[in-house]
Amino acid sequence: MHVDLDAFFPSVEVREHPELKGKPVVVGADPKEGKGRGVVSSASYEARKFGIRSALPISKAWKLCPDAVYIRHHFDLYVSASNNIMNILKSHADKFEQGGIDEAYLDISSKVKDFDEAGEFGKHLMEEVLEKEKLTCSVGVGPNKMIAKIASDYRKPYGLTVVKEEGVRDFLFPLDVRKIPGVGPKTEHALKELNIETVSDLASTDPVILKRLFGIWGARLHEFANGIDNSKVIEEYETKSIGRDTTFEKDADDEAQILQVLDGLAEEVHDDLIANGFKFKTITVRIRYQYFDTHTKSKSLLFPTNDLDILKNNAKRLIAPFLRGNKKIRLIGVRVSNLIIQGKSH
Repeated sequence: MHVDLDAFFPSVEVREHPELKGKPVVVGADPKEGKGRGVVSSASYEARKFGIRSALPISKAWKLCPDAVYIRHHFDLYVSASNNIMNILKSHADKFEQGGIDEAYLDISSKVKDFDEAGEFGKHLMEEVLEKEKLTCSVGVGPNKMIAKIASDYRKPYGLTVVKEEGVRDFLFPLDVRKIPGVGPKTEHALKELNIETVSDLASTDPVILKRLFGIWGARLHEFANGIDNSKVIEEYETKSIGRDTTFEKDADDEAQILQVLDGLAEEVHDDLIANGFKFKTITVRIRYQYFDTHTKSKSLLFPTNDLDILKNNAKRLIAPFLRGNKKIRLIGVRVSNLIIQGKSH
């Protein structure tokens, strides 16, 4: 089962300020009448109708919808709501894996005898989260994590989709290839050049061709398209790191834009740190180029800190070598680890 909280940051803001209900709400930087720096963290479904998405520069969001309600993020509220919801979900699972502040995988194999029962189980979970936290989530049930994740996105918001083992191909095959986790605009374009538009097209493509094009990711793509995902639900009991990453709408090569987005991610990580009372010792940046080759670089400090400038400056120094050359970038991320709280290290 994959549980995905619907437009989580804006939904928490609307819960706290009911007068915002039904309005386009954008959580992120201050647009300053179209001249603001920074990026959108998240947008309500009403704002998404205007084309506003996470990681969009805030100045562009303002041009698309100047009448939206723009709010700086309040991570203390989001972390609190997330922790409460994750505790609800965890209490119902055999195994529980949090995938981020707003999503989780649950293994419920011993809790239900078949997929029909699993559907009822998912419905009760959605109702419990809504009743206790006044927030909606969408649930996908499937024979593996990948199918459950696609299913949770199928009927958003507040949707439930159950994909039985025998119905996997009927569910997956008509979907656009973009629905496969990890397929972004660049991969989608490369696939469409080969006339691969649906998951069915991808599933029937010779895996050798895909591997030649995308390396090991090509083999994984072929497995996903055929409904195969052998990854397990992995339990983690402690916060070992806090991170944020974002995939650009279009692969980026503008250094100023990339560093601006990196600053925004660092600010979100910092807010999360403060909300949880953590200090950090290690900073890691991650970068993924247009053809999926991914690199990370880390630095450990001599002392634990929660200073935002130290985080931002080190993140920029770490990422600088990756910005040289002509390669376009599809994803960047920043993460802190070796976390310290009240004398304990994680």
